[in-house]
Order: sequence, then C-alpha cells, then structure tokens
Amino acid sequence: MSSAVVRGSPLDLAMCGCPHKLKNMSIRGLKKKQPKTFKVKIITVDAEMEFSCEMKWKGKDLFDLVCRALGLRETWFFGLQYTMKGMCTWLKMDKKVLDQEIPKEDPISFHFLAKFYPEKVEEELLQEITQHLFFLQVKKQILDEEIYCSPEATVLLASYAVQAKYGDYDPNFHEPGFLAHDELLPKRVLRQYQLTAEMWEEKITAWYAEHRGIARDEAEMNYLKIAQDLEMYGVNYFPIAQNKNHTDLLLGVDAKGIHIYSINNRFSPNKSFEWSAIRNISYSEKELTIKPLDKKAEVFKFFSSQLKVNKLILQLCIGNHDLFMRRRKVDSIEIQQMKAQAREEKARKKMENQRLAREKQLREEAERAKEELERRLFQLEDEARQANEALLRSQEAAELLAEKAQIAEEEAKLLAQNAAEAEQERQRLEITALKTKEEKRLMEQKMREAELIAVKLVKESDRRAKEAEHLKQDLHEAREAERKAKQKLLDITRLNYPHMVKYPQYLPTDTRDANFDKGSIKLDLKDVDLKRLSFEIERERLDYLEKSKKFEDRLKELKSEIHALKLEEKQSGLYSHWTEVLGSLDRSLGNTPSWMKTFETGDSLDINLQRPFPAYSLNTTSSWPCTNKIQHAVPVEKSSFQTNSLVANSVGTGSRKQIIKVQQHDSDVIYI
Repeated sequence: MSSAVVRGSPLDLAMCGCPHKLKNMSIRGLKKKQPKTFKVKIITVDAEMEFSCEMKWKGKDLFDLVCRALGLRETWFFGLQYTMKGMCTWLKMDKKVLDQEIPKEDPISFHFLAKFYPEKVEEELLQEITQHLFFLQVKKQILDEEIYCSPEATVLLASYAVQAKYGDYDPNFHEPGFLAHDELLPKRVLRQYQLTAEMWEEKITAWYAEHRGIARDEAEMNYLKIAQDLEMYGVNYFPIAQNKNHTDLLLGVDAKGIHIYSINNRFSPNKSFEWSAIRNISYSEKELTIKPLDKKAEVFKFFSSQLKVNKLILQLCIGNHDLFMRRRKVDSIEIQQMKAQAREEKARKKMENQRLAREKQLREEAERAKEELERRLFQLEDEARQANEALLRSQEAAELLAEKAQIAEEEAKLLAQNAAEAEQERQRLEITALKTKEEKRLMEQKMREAELIAVKLVKESDRRAKEAEHLKQDLHEAREAERKAKQKLLDITRLNYPHMVKYPQYLPTDTRDANFDKGSIKLDLKDVDLKRLSFEIERERLDYLEKSKKFEDRLKELKSEIHALKLEEKQSGLYSHWTEVLGSLDRSLGNTPSWMKTFETGDSLDINLQRPFPAYSLNTTSSWPCTNKIQHAVPVEKSSFQTNSLVANSVGTGSRKQIIKVQQHDSDVIYI
C-alpha cells in the first residue's frame, strides 16, 4: 500500500486544511490596525487643502502636517485659527484637536494664518514661502481696511503687488484695462476720490513702469517693508475696561509690547508697555494684570468681557514675548542654517535674475535686430519690386518713345509747313492790325467830332430857346400895343364921326383918310418893323433847317460808318470799345432838348430833322410861337371899311419896334 507525502510550510498546511478560518482571522486583524479619522479643511490666503486626521492627533500634529504640505520651516510665525460663537480663537498645539471647542462640522475648517509678526521683515523672514504668505495676508488686511493706509501709500503698494503678479511692464502686452479684474485699492480710497477705474489704473501703471527689473520676491519684500511702518501693522486689538461697568479702551498686542488705545483712536496709544519692561502678566477670571519690571511703577489692571478673551490675550503675549527674547539671543543652529540657505538662495536667485536679464536683453536685442533685418529685407524686396516695375515701365516707355519719335518726325514736317503758313498769316494779321488801328484812330476822331457837334447843337438849342422866349415877350407887348391902338382908333372915330360908328360903311373915303393920317403914319412904321422881324425869324429858321439837315446827313454818314466798323470789330474783339463810345455819345445827348432826343433813334431821324422848329403863325390873341399847326383867326364885326388893309400904330418896349399888319378879307376875319 502506498502513501502520499505532503510537503510544505506549516502556514501552507494550515491554509490547505482550514481556508475559511484563516480568512476571518485576516479581516479582523486589518480592522484593528486601521485607526479612526476625521476630515479637516485648511484654508490659506490663496488656496484650500483637505487632510484626514487621526482621532488622537493633537493640534501640533495637524499643524506640522500643514507646514510640511506647504514646505514651511519658519513655523513659529503661524497658527491655525477657527471661529467659535463669533470669536476668533487659535488652535492649541498641546491638546487633542477633537478635545478643543471646535466647530462641529464635516470637514472641520481652519485658517492657516500668521499669528505673530516680525519686527523687521527683511531680517527675520528667511524663506520665500514665508515671505509670500505674509505678503498675501498683509495685502488682504489692507484691502479689508483692517490696517489703515494713506491713499498715496496704497497706490505705491498696489504697483508693487502688480509687479509681483505680472513681472516687468510691457506696453505692448499690458494694454489699458489689464488691471480691471484685480482688487488693488481699499474701497475707502475709491470712495474718497471720485476717480474712474481708468484713472486709477493710469496712476498705478505710472508707478508700475518704474519697477522694471525687480523680481517677484523683491517686489513682495518691498511691499512688506512699506507695510511694517504702518501704525496698525501686526496689532491684535481687544476691547477692555478699567472697571466692570463699561468698555472704554482697546488693548493692542504686537511684536514690540502691549499698548493701550482709546476706543476711537487705534493709531496713537495712550500708554505702552514694552516686553523688556514687563515683569509679569496674569489674569484671574475677567481681570488681567500687567506688572512692570520697575517695582515702583503702578500695576495696570483691566477687565475684559469674557474669560476666553483673557486666555487669548495671555496666549498672544506669551508668543510675542518668546519671539522678542529669541531675536535678542544667538541664533540656533537651525536658524543659522536657514539664514545661510536663504543667503545662498538669494545669491543664486540674484545670479539667475542677472542671467535672465542678460538673456532677456540679448533676446530683445536679437528681436530688434531680427525686426530690423526683416524691415530691411522687406525694404529691399520693395525696392526690387519697384525696380522691376520701373524696368518694365522704362521698356514700355522706350517703345512708346520710338513710336512718338516717328510721329514727332512726321509732325515736325507738318509743323514746318504750318509754321510757314502761320508766318504768312502773322504778316497778314499785322497788316490787318495796322489797318484796324488806323481805322480805330479815325473812328475815335470822328466820334470826337460828333460829340463836339452834339455839344454845339445843345448850345444852339439853348440859345434858340432863349431867343424864342424873348420873341414871345415882344409879341405879348405888340399885342398889347395893338389893343391900345384899336381902342384909340375907335375913340377917334366915335368923336369925329358919331354917325359912322353905327354905320361905318357910309363913311366918306376922303374923310376917313383925312382923319387917320396921323395914325396911318405910325401904323405904317410898325408894319415895316413887323415885316422885318418876320423876315429875320424866317431867315434864321431856314438857316437852322439847313444846319439841321447838314447835321442829319453827317450823323447818317457816321452811323453807316459805325455800323460797318461794328462788324469788323466783332471779329477783332473791339466791339465792346465802340459800344462804350456810342454810350458816351448817347450820354452826351442825354441832356439835350426834346427835339434833339429824336436823333437817338434811326427811324424817326429824318422826320425830326426836317421840322426842328414848326412854322408858327402870329396872331393877336395867343402867345407865340403857336402850338397849333393852323393859323388862328380873330373874328371882328362887319364895318363899313372899304379899304383892303389897315395899319395900326403901337408903341414897342425898349429899342425893338413891332409892326402888326391887319388885313381885312371878304369873310370879315382879320388874319395876322
């Protein structure tokens, strides 16, 4: 009978024999090894983190975990803060997290913030992460107005914040409006000055452009250097009272000591206790006592609202005092190593920055050279293109010039022929111009003669008008003398022959002749003067008609010559000149009498010249010259006069004698 041998380890044999039993044992062991945990959310200034913490962890365990996650070695400045019942409290490092009065929420929220502030940021902040966290926290406190800052300082701080975020200013990249979404100034400053966002951005950019070449850590350090000089920097304020009834003071704790402020003034403390001058700080319930190092000095006692406030004040005082004492001792090996590393890191960064600056400068120079070469290449290409175009244009122009040369040669022949013709035409025109000038001179002479004649006619017309007025006056005197002679004749007849007055036809001839001898002599004398005057007037009228006829012929002759010259002057451009000459002639005749104005029109010229003076008849009843064309008759009563004519004597005025001849016709009408 054969038997089988099973080889293996005892554990293998156990697993082969009872597999279910081993499985149950492993599950129970895993459950015992896995501890219970709770979730924690850590909120930093610029990020959020979540951790799983064990139930037995103390505050220091959680704090160290956060510092390792952040890479932070300067842990003594920071702490974990939480809010409970409206009061901000710091997590204690030596107690379990869950044993403290923390919010009952999942996950539990803590704020990782700076709990203590350095006196001199440039000497005490060694790590870049520490500096960055302080920069973010102080910036947030200034923007939230927890730290007061003047408007001018806020603009400068904002320019350093922009330099830390965006680097060097580049006008091509940082166009207007690139700060529109950044919170850089407190709302108090924005409300204080009524400026637009564009104006604030312009002010910040003006400072920002001057920070060229400053690295991010340097810009943040410059920000903190300015902020540490502010009165409210790093101070934790607590309301206190000197008695239990009311709160009227503020207690401030910072890196330098304890300060007492009035309730409305957080800038200038009323009383200060430096850490070097404080011997002891203690509290009992709500009362807190500050004992100065000088035993003769007065002990300062005050009351707070709660016991927790006193504990928090004492905790902050202890922490700030420890840091105050550490700064005045020799640095530990860890601090010395950190400072050496910080110096090396700064030197390395400085060299790196210098190298980057040189590389950046070389790159900018290379880019400028590249741009210059591209510009030069583009310019050369443009010049080559223009040269090709010019060459093509020159070839086309050469072809055109060849054609034009051939055409110009033909045109030269034509021009030579035209030049000869033009020379002949020029000579002809010169001769014509000379003739035209001579004709123009003659025409002007004729026009001057016509103007002189017109002036003479005007003067002659005025003289004739004056003579006519004198003749009219003489005629009136003659009529008056005739009337008187008639009256005298009737008076004589009535006296000598009273019976003949009624029947004058029966008067004897001898008697009539005898009685009128004296009057007949006078009447005959008057008759002779009147005839002579009539002859003179008729002779002057005929002379005037003859002169008018001559002037009419002369004007017709001038008119025909002017009309002939008008046609020629229209072609030679002198028509306007003769129009002005004729206009001047018309104006010279414009003041002539009405009988001369008829010369202005050609149609009625002949008619008016034939009758410059109408033939006036003399009568004894109307003025002379008569305006009617027919003779006026003076009717008289029928008498017994048998003689054919009567001569009346009248006395004239002045030296001129007027003779009036009275004739009796068969119709018993006497015509003058």
